Amino acid sequence: MKKAFVFFLLIFHSLFIISHARTNILLSYSPANTDVKAQINALLANYYGMKDALVATDGKATQQKANDFLKAFAQIDMAKMTKEQHNLYMPLASKIKSEAEAIAKTPDAEQQRTHFNDLSNNLFAVIKALKINEKPVYQQYCPMKKAYWLSDNSAIKNPYYGKMMLTCGKVTETLQ
Repeated sequence: MKKAFVFFLLIFHSLFIISHARTNILLSYSPANTDVKAQINALLANYYGMKDALVATDGKATQQKANDFLKAFAQIDMAKMTKEQHNLYMPLASKIKSEAEAIAKTPDAEQQRTHFNDLSNNLFAVIKALKINEKPVYQQYCPMKKAYWLSDNSAIKNPYYGKMMLTCGKVTETLQ
């Protein structure tokens, strides 16, 4: 009788531990705070403005859009992210900021384009990891430049070559 009691006690304790561990796992994957979601999507909207200015090969407009992007970047409240989201965001945040600052420092579209691929790749990694985009995000690729960019629609408008090769590229991934 005593062995049966100990056996059931061990089973109950094991189930409790498993249940508690599962609860902790579910909590760590909780969705982003709605403020964070809005902030990241505002950042993405500013990125699209920068991309469109590069498509037009307008270095001054790109510079302004990069400054707008940096303002939106500064508004992201990391304290409202879950621990997992914060851990995913932090390694990429400084890279995103650095590339955007480099774009904002010059009105030369060609120099801006040299930083745009890394900015695009790091921002895509954040959007993909956090899974909080409100609308589809299309990752697009220019085979001539071997570079990526993001778009809010599937139509190709290449920011690396502008009018010269406006529709050169393809969609490589879509985040819904």
